[in-house]
Amino acid sequence: MLEIQNISKTFNHNTVNEKVALKGLSLVLKDGEFVTVIGGNGAGKSTMLNAVAGVFPVDGGRILIGGDDVTRLPEYKRAAFIGRVFQDPMMGTAASMGIEENLALALRRGQKRSLRWGISQKERGQYRQLLASLGLGLEDRLTTKVGLLSGGQRQALTLLMATIKKPRLLLLDEHTAALDPKTAAKVLETTDLIVNRDKLTTLMITHNMKDAIVHGNRLIMLYEGQIVVDVAGEEKKRLTVEKLLELFSRASGSDEAEDKLVLS
Repeated sequence: MLEIQNISKTFNHNTVNEKVALKGLSLVLKDGEFVTVIGGNGAGKSTMLNAVAGVFPVDGGRILIGGDDVTRLPEYKRAAFIGRVFQDPMMGTAASMGIEENLALALRRGQKRSLRWGISQKERGQYRQLLASLGLGLEDRLTTKVGLLSGGQRQALTLLMATIKKPRLLLLDEHTAALDPKTAAKVLETTDLIVNRDKLTTLMITHNMKDAIVHGNRLIMLYEGQIVVDVAGEEKKRLTVEKLLELFSRASGSDEAEDKLVLS
């Protein structure tokens, strides 16, 4: 479903602020794989996700989604088949619009617009059913402005919006980092429910090593713009934080790298 072939990205070329973010990074995700991504600050995690989403062009290499070469495709065109949830709960929704209006926008993503009633009764029933699955009581607040929701409620809604049309690829960019532990656990529980139910191919960046181990069926670790650890299946199930740090130190050849990972 996703093929990243030898991509590279350097910011601020030929300046004192030059930063090599990705160094010939390659990655293949099978249809339905749920991959967690971890690494220290500056390892290239968000750069990789932004490259896949089309936020900026890569300097070299190719990106294919569902077999289609999207390397030169702009972000707004990729948005038709990519779902994304950001770290900031304020992003991904229209705060001044109601819950049902936000869901209606998400449902019509990639479709041509026309003059008709914005939301049908059938759609409202669908939205209530989807919201009820969150267990947050939002199914009874369809007309509530999204700006009045808590961070956790808003992030859960953003997750529904990103997956309502079953995207080819779901990108989660530290989507629980700004939430308190209890709320973060609820959003992760909802993430597992949706991803497993719809068999979504998913890349989830997290700064929490325990979350990276518990969630998903594969784990990759980045260091200085390259993948240095890639574990899946039974090997991933047997991982602990200590074993993960040991793998990281062995692959990167640096105890300093381990410190950066822990502190991040």
